[in-house]
Amino acid sequence: MKKVFISLFLFMSTMAIHAQQADFNVVPLPQQVKLTAKPSFKLSNATRIAYPEGSEEMERNAHFLQNYVQEITGIRPVLSTNLSQSGSNVIRLVLDGKMSGDEGYTLSCNQKGVTIKGRTPAGVFYGIQTLRKSLPVVKTAEVTLPAVEIADAPRFSYRGVMLDCGRHYFPVKFIKEFIDLLAMHNMNRFHWHLTEDQGWRIEIKKYPMLTAIGSVRKETTVGHNSQIYDGVPYGSYYTQDQARDIVEYARERYITVIPEIDMPGHQMSALAAMPELGCTGGPYEVETNWGVFPDILCMGNEKVYQFCEDVLSEIIDIFPSEMIHIGGDEAPKKRTADCPKCKALMEREGLNTGTIQSYFTNRIEKFVNSRGRRIMGWDEILEGDINKSATIHCWRGMEHGIAAAQAGHDVVMSPTTYCYLDYYQEDPRKSDEPQAIGGYLPLEKVYSMVSIPDDISPENRSHILGVQANLWTEYIPTPIQAEYMLLPRLAAIAEEGWCNKKGTYDEFLPRITRMTDLYDLYNMTYAKHKFPAKKVYKEW
Repeated sequence: MKKVFISLFLFMSTMAIHAQQADFNVVPLPQQVKLTAKPSFKLSNATRIAYPEGSEEMERNAHFLQNYVQEITGIRPVLSTNLSQSGSNVIRLVLDGKMSGDEGYTLSCNQKGVTIKGRTPAGVFYGIQTLRKSLPVVKTAEVTLPAVEIADAPRFSYRGVMLDCGRHYFPVKFIKEFIDLLAMHNMNRFHWHLTEDQGWRIEIKKYPMLTAIGSVRKETTVGHNSQIYDGVPYGSYYTQDQARDIVEYARERYITVIPEIDMPGHQMSALAAMPELGCTGGPYEVETNWGVFPDILCMGNEKVYQFCEDVLSEIIDIFPSEMIHIGGDEAPKKRTADCPKCKALMEREGLNTGTIQSYFTNRIEKFVNSRGRRIMGWDEILEGDINKSATIHCWRGMEHGIAAAQAGHDVVMSPTTYCYLDYYQEDPRKSDEPQAIGGYLPLEKVYSMVSIPDDISPENRSHILGVQANLWTEYIPTPIQAEYMLLPRLAAIAEEGWCNKKGTYDEFLPRITRMTDLYDLYNMTYAKHKFPAKKVYKEW
């Protein structure tokens, strides 16, 4: 009996090695998936990946696909530049200028092979992601791909994730892993929050004191501003060369890096380095607590405008993105109201404490526009007379995004109620969740997000560019925790950003379960409350 059991086990294991089935029910779900009655395709080591000769981007895409297949299945197809060669057992990566949309693609699979077409290499890249996620995560000699016709394109042009590196610094290696994670979820914007009260994280050559002093806080509060401190200096920063390297790494994966230099608030790290930029003249120090602080850049001081222009000049030189994020959130006017320079400006320009920030923002915007770029800011910058060219990042509620669209601004929806992934994923009273800022945002809540209300007009609807998940890091000090807070909720945001029509949460959950196999493959840490078969991570 024992011998029979062993033989049966070996037979079943052999079958697992030699016959595995792909499944195109992936995340995000393609817009159109039509299974056909044609024979299936067999992916093996004999399979060729063919791409157009002379195209650096398509060659890179072919290498991506080759590596993905090997990582997931152990199969390593060979590469070829002979797209016209007849025969079967080939995956063709094709550029077709007759197709519409920069990020759309078609994927056709039959017995002879697979063809992924896009008008641009970016479209082909997203087709590759769909094929990648369809593969079973198991080492095997052969994978069966069902005959299928897929036509797909994203719902939104902007699909982003913000990582706050001001509160906590994350190494370059993790930033690149983070970008790879975004690519796997079809995201195309990496919003990089680089400055905060608790740390200045980007090298500015004209002002070396920003990193010499502003990048390091003397200690960090323990817990939720407990007035207990760890007594350990904390800080680091990214050099301009490192930032350029990250920009290029993202570009190769069709992701645009949008830098954020928050102003005029959240600037204690800059004030610690350059106290003359504040309303009181200091002294200031890099903040050791979390929250919102009264000291901001002095908007009545001409030196502040020169400082901002100098900083943004270097930022624009590093980051080629069309949009430059200037923050604009949570800038208290307590110091402004009492500042002689601010009072003089308000009297001269007919301003008050409610409109002086609009004056500041408009001056900054004119400078950014003069350099061929556009500003992006949190929805507080709407408070006043702001030019329509400014893109509004809605975070305080969907109503602010709708109001911005109605006022003629482009909008990215990023409300706390659905998109703040620093909130708890599970009720902390009933689980071993790591400490978080507060709130409760489970996976099903994220998935329920509706970015465009049904009653919004077509004209205003066109102003909604897309969605973004935000990961603020007051209570997220490590890459492990960052991954944990992102996953699997990022998948729900990805589906909101990509799919024209989402299914139900119950339909979504099995597809997420398949994504967790990829998370496991890449040793990612994620919340496993919805997946009983997975071991819950409890070591924080």
